[in-house]
Amino acid sequence: MIKTIKEDIQNIKKFDPAARTSLEILLSYPGLWAVWIHRIAHKLWNCKLKTIARWLSTWNRFLTGIEIHPGAQIGRALFIDHGMGVVIGETAIIGNNCTLYHSVTLGGTSLEKGKRHPTLGNNVVIGAGAKILGPITLGDNSSVGANSVVIKSVPENVTAVGIPARFSKPDKPNLKKEIADKLFNAYGMSHDIDDPEANAINLLLNHIEKLDLALCQMKKELEAQEIKLNVKWPTIQDCSFDEEGLHIKEETSESDALPKDE
Repeated sequence: MIKTIKEDIQNIKKFDPAARTSLEILLSYPGLWAVWIHRIAHKLWNCKLKTIARWLSTWNRFLTGIEIHPGAQIGRALFIDHGMGVVIGETAIIGNNCTLYHSVTLGGTSLEKGKRHPTLGNNVVIGAGAKILGPITLGDNSSVGANSVVIKSVPENVTAVGIPARFSKPDKPNLKKEIADKLFNAYGMSHDIDDPEANAINLLLNHIEKLDLALCQMKKELEAQEIKLNVKWPTIQDCSFDEEGLHIKEETSESDALPKDE
């Protein structure tokens, strides 16, 4: 028990730069209290003292603003940062070293009894306001961006963002773990992993740009044969998405360098 408490405190120190001392963490981190109270409630639940377990969980919610069903299975070193509004359903399973931010929901989508809530692997990060719904699985080292809605299982080492969530795979399988070791991805966002929607748009723009260049080349060859085309080619500007928003580079395309039709 003492070892578990120390592990919880060290985990908070590792991933929260605002945490200064162990005493401060003990006195001012309701997410930590919620996890500890849940562990007691979960033991009562497993001992068939379900009403007492639910009663204790209700007081847990009253004290911390975090609702964890006593039937939920939680691994080691769960860090619930800020915590207000977090909801964890009865059949949810959370692995080791996971992080949840405020207003996260691990919810069910079925009225049937049995497994109806998400399963989280190890080292999973879920950003503020994200909703993980249904009996899906989030693989080890995966992360979910803030306010995303996830309704499909997320593979290992993948970031899910958007409504509904789409997946963005890192360049190498261990990238997520490497990032976590060097710089914790707060709120489930990473500067090294692009937004999948931005990737899709950029792929389309690249494809259009290649078509534009091919048409320009065809125009040159036709003009070399003294075949005139009274067509003004539209220009394609380079653009990219990053964490600061949309940036458009003011550069002229190859088509602008062509002689204008008279």
